[in-house]
Amino acid sequence: MNGDGKPSAAATVAGGVHDVYGEDRASEEQIITPWSRTVASGYVLLRDPRYNKGLAFTDDERDYHYVRGLLPPVHMSQELQAKRLMHLIRQYNTPLQKYMALMDLEERNERLFYKLMIDHVEELLPIVYTPTVGEACQKYGTIFRRPQGLYISLKEKGKVHDVLRNWPEKNIKVIVVTDGERILGLGDLGCQGMGIPVGKLALYTALGGIRPSECLPITIDVGTNNEMLLNDEFYIGMRQKRATGQEYDDLLDEFMYAAKQAFGEKVLIQFEDFANHNAFKLLEKYRSTHLVFNDDIQGTASVVLAGLVASLKLTGGTLADHTFLFLGAGEAGTGIAELIALEITKQGKISLNEARKRIWLVDSKGLIVKSRMESLQHFKKSWAHEHEPCKGLLDAVKSIRPTILIGSSGAGRTFTKEVIETVSSFNEKPVILALSNPTSQSECTAEEAYTWSKGRAIFASGSPFDPVSIDGKTFIPGQSNNAYIFPGLGLGLVISGTIRVHEDMLLAASEALAQQVTKQHLDQGLIYPPFRNIRKISAHIAAGVAAKSYELGLATYLPRPADLVAFAESCMYSPIYRNYK
Repeated sequence: MNGDGKPSAAATVAGGVHDVYGEDRASEEQIITPWSRTVASGYVLLRDPRYNKGLAFTDDERDYHYVRGLLPPVHMSQELQAKRLMHLIRQYNTPLQKYMALMDLEERNERLFYKLMIDHVEELLPIVYTPTVGEACQKYGTIFRRPQGLYISLKEKGKVHDVLRNWPEKNIKVIVVTDGERILGLGDLGCQGMGIPVGKLALYTALGGIRPSECLPITIDVGTNNEMLLNDEFYIGMRQKRATGQEYDDLLDEFMYAAKQAFGEKVLIQFEDFANHNAFKLLEKYRSTHLVFNDDIQGTASVVLAGLVASLKLTGGTLADHTFLFLGAGEAGTGIAELIALEITKQGKISLNEARKRIWLVDSKGLIVKSRMESLQHFKKSWAHEHEPCKGLLDAVKSIRPTILIGSSGAGRTFTKEVIETVSSFNEKPVILALSNPTSQSECTAEEAYTWSKGRAIFASGSPFDPVSIDGKTFIPGQSNNAYIFPGLGLGLVISGTIRVHEDMLLAASEALAQQVTKQHLDQGLIYPPFRNIRKISAHIAAGVAAKSYELGLATYLPRPADLVAFAESCMYSPIYRNYK
């Protein structure tokens, strides 16, 4: 580190923060030997996805590492390899075929996989993650070829630390873990939920620059209540009903403390697709002892808040001037509502309880009101306000008259024509967010939102939709995708050595994302920036998160870099091939 607080050239190339990332920066110029535990060479080198370059090996490298004759004689650049593979992937007829081809590539040539992901992020993101990953999880037992990540089942109780030590990489910075009980909007997929941690961590690397070797996907297998899977001869998980209660809690507790023991205090553990009853409990239990983050509760909230802040430039006013109505009061809905209330409190200098009164939630039994208090789950009670009961969403819309309608229900086509027309009748520019994934579970399509609002809606969705043309005007729907937030958030936590996640860091991430929305984007109806700029966006989010961590005294890497954006960019993994000596 230089005297002015900026990273020195040596630190940037040799390691950035504690020698974690920088070996991958300026990799074109760096001459290295592909070390693992021994020198990789010959046939073994070609079978190691971390070091394999395929036809990009030079003549000298082929001689020096004994691969002469093991490859065709032609030399092909990484750029040409990428072009050839994209041509091949585009020939497949179904998204699942493309998903399988990309997973095969990751197992053969890691750097080429990430080069494709970075260079073609808008095209490949829906393949590697939602909506295609949902189908991949449903069929995971059938398409399973080679294990990715760690599987910790009830059989490993008492031996979880030993299982974690079986993982070949020891410098783990980010873990994404699921128990498979609530995969997207598809329900209990048990052990086959592994596709979610694998996909999320691929995005941590491609979008956020975390090195692949520092990412660990984990599935906790406690059984499944999905009868179809239990009767499927190809199911890869434990064939029993889900463990609950003390048995479940003990296994999760053993895992959490084993992870910290194996990988240190600063390993980020992201909970993913746990059912509501466990998601809130786990986050609350471990947030004060571990570096934990729940993407369904906190990540979704942060990305939605960013879109709402950006939408104010179109609707006018402040968040406190709006009335919010949610369809769905689970992890996502209550998490978003709470972060909105915190932001209103921060902006308007009002109490949290006053801010919450501007936010209403509808669950499967209707509008959440005070008269239902005794029967409500604990995480819903903060949102029970004085009001007459409303049985359904349409009644609630007519009574509450929201300016912002948010769907997080996991129930497709619940924003009906009558609902959207009613919201549009008392709003010049209604904000409509249909967040549920995958596409089949979205509360409405982009075409429905724009058509039924007569082109006046400010719309975004959880899964991607194509542009819509109405009366000669083209609307480009935004995607309220968590991939905007969690890669940059994770990068910010890692590069600052943060030890705990604070809610203010989520607000900082939202504000950083909203600042990336330009007038040009807003003119197109977009409240999120295009994904093609995602690495730049992630660097700004990482900088905002790191700055907040330093401000709160939760960062351990000192001194603080003077330019956090430049520092974040310097720490990002590069997929460019390296020259082998």
